[in-house]
Formats: sequence, structure tokens, C-alpha cells
Amino acid sequence: MRVMILVTHLLGTGHLSRALTLGRAFGNAGHDAHVVSGGVPVGNLPTEGITLHQLPPVKSDGVNFTTLLTQQGGVADADYLASRKAALLSCLERIEPDVIITELYPFGRRVLKGEFQAVLNRAQESPYPPLVFSSIRDILAPPSKPEKALETEAVTAVYYDGVLVHSDAGLTPLEASWPVGAMLADKLQYTGYVAPPAAGAHPDGTGTGEILVTAGGGSVGRSLFETAVTAASLDTENHWRLLVGGSDQMQIINNLQSQVTSNNVTIETTRPDFRQMLTGAKIAVCMCGYNTAMDLLQSRTPAVFVPFDAGGEVEQTLRAESLAKQTGFTVVRAADATPEALVAAVQGLSGAEVQPLDPKQFQGAAQAVEIVEQFYEKHIGEEQSA
Repeated sequence: MRVMILVTHLLGTGHLSRALTLGRAFGNAGHDAHVVSGGVPVGNLPTEGITLHQLPPVKSDGVNFTTLLTQQGGVADADYLASRKAALLSCLERIEPDVIITELYPFGRRVLKGEFQAVLNRAQESPYPPLVFSSIRDILAPPSKPEKALETEAVTAVYYDGVLVHSDAGLTPLEASWPVGAMLADKLQYTGYVAPPAAGAHPDGTGTGEILVTAGGGSVGRSLFETAVTAASLDTENHWRLLVGGSDQMQIINNLQSQVTSNNVTIETTRPDFRQMLTGAKIAVCMCGYNTAMDLLQSRTPAVFVPFDAGGEVEQTLRAESLAKQTGFTVVRAADATPEALVAAVQGLSGAEVQPLDPKQFQGAAQAVEIVEQFYEKHIGEEQSA
């Protein structure tokens, strides 16, 4: 199969990371995997077995997801968005996919509705229309208005063969964050969690026994890092390591270094060996994006979650509160995240253990491939008998 995955990350890098993991799974299964990325290029994510296509990139204006910016920070105007749509349709024509997977849309990314719908319409007009799936994480941002849920359901009914839900229906059903009617329920295909293989221990032991502070790969988390620097000065029994991401990471690091008053702090950029470092960490202090949650569950590292909730975002809070029902995880709301609160939360997790999950629950990418293969075999059989 030729598989075309469409993804645009606007703030962090989690959406792209998950799409690439899914793409690698198709490649590993012998399929021709293409990922078309519409976000700002990210240099440290693995792309083995994938053909990566880059559209003219856009990003959000902070947590304002209704205003799109170019990579340089200017407003992405109508001409710029038209160039994206043209590039996307060009990719569609060159790849001629058997399967199209839209990451998040139509459950999100409505600001890019024009380009997604252009692809869906063009695909549907093809003499041999491809199968179409949506790929969504465990918890979505709930629709702010009933009309948005109804529109999503209508688009799904017309264009989509299935919805790949990267979750465990028994642990986090889609109904926990999104209204699911009868039609949509029939489209849902739970894959389990999409995660790369467990990282294992760091070969050099870097990060072992430390308090590891991270906000992912995007340009968010400045306040968390500033709080952590002060928290470290109050917790001299532990070594705190801050991993700073985003395009302005060096500016943030320089500012943080000027605030350091103790010698138990290391501040550096995000690292490709982060998952191995996490395995040996004493405790993680982090937000609660999908990929971070998967890393923590696999590594069984205790964590203090400070979920991202700016701009009315609730996804990470819902996920953090769900995970905190088991031992080894606790939640500190961003508004309550003082240095003292972080230290108290870290000390409260001393000696805690995270319960292991069945490794099969993290094979969502491979399971997604099997689900799509089954649909495709049935699809080919129906075409041949027609």
C-alpha cells in the first residue's frame, strides 16, 4: 500500500512525533509510507523508512490557534495558505495513495479545514478513491460548541472509512472527551497506544537518580522551568536537570542560567536520548502531552504533572488526572505550581512505583497498520468483484 499521512503540528511537536511513529510502522510492514508535514520542521525526530514531504510551514500564535503564522512569525495570509494547499494537492497527485490518514482532522485543526477538504474532495473524485482514516489521540479538546461536534460527525460520515483511536477503550474511551453518536461509534477503531519501543537504560547513566524537568519539544513551559530553578534551590538533596525545547531555547536557557542560585541544577537543550535518561530518572516534572505520558508509562518513572492549560486547553489536564488515579503520578495545576509546591510533590513521590502495563498496550502503531491492512484487503476484494 502507498500510505499518505497528513499532519500539521502548531505548538509542540507531539502530533508530528506520533505521525512519524505511525509512518515508520507502515514502512516496517513493507508499505510505501509518506508523511506530509505542515508544521515548522523539526530536526531531531527519526524518519527511517518514511518519505517526508514538507509543506510551507505554519505555527500558532502562542495558544491562539485561530491565527496562523509563518515560520518567520508573519501572518500566514490567503496567498500563503493557497501555496500550502497547492503543495498538498501536488503531493497527493505524485504519491497516488491507496490510503490517506489525516492526523487530528476533522476532530481538530479546523483552521486548516480548506486544505484538508481539498484533499478529501480530490481523493473522492479519483477513479480509484483511496481509503481514508482519521488518526486521533486518547483525549481530544472537547468541542466548545455542539455545532463543532455535529460538523465533525458529518465530515466523518461522508469522507472517512474509519477513525483510528490511539488509546485503550477500557482505560480511556473517546467518550471521556468527545460526544460519540451511533454513526461515529461504528467508525471507531481502537489501536492501543502509539509509542516507539521502550528505550531501556541510558548507556552512560546520564540522568540517573535526577529530577528531570521537561516541557516537550515546543516553545512552551518557560514558567515551569523558572519555577523548577527556584525549586531546585529548595531541594538540595536532589540534582535537577532541565531540558528546554523550542526555537527560542537558547534565549530561555540563558535567562534561566542567570536565575540559578544553587549548584544542583543542569540546564540544557532537549536531547535525542531523553527517553533513555527518563528510564533512570528518580522523578520527572513535566507537562502531560500524549507522547510524554507514553514515555512515562513505558519507563515506569514517577512524575509530577503540571499540565498545559493556557488558552483554555483541557486535554492535558484530563489526561493527567486520569493517570494520577494510579500510584506514582501526581498533579499540580499550573496556577498552583509554586517552587514549594513542586518540591512537596517531588518529596511526596519519593519511593513511589508506577504499576506496569502490558507491553502490547503500547503497540498501537503496529495494530493501526493491521487494521488498515484489513480494510484495504476488503476494499480490494470489493473492487475486484464489482
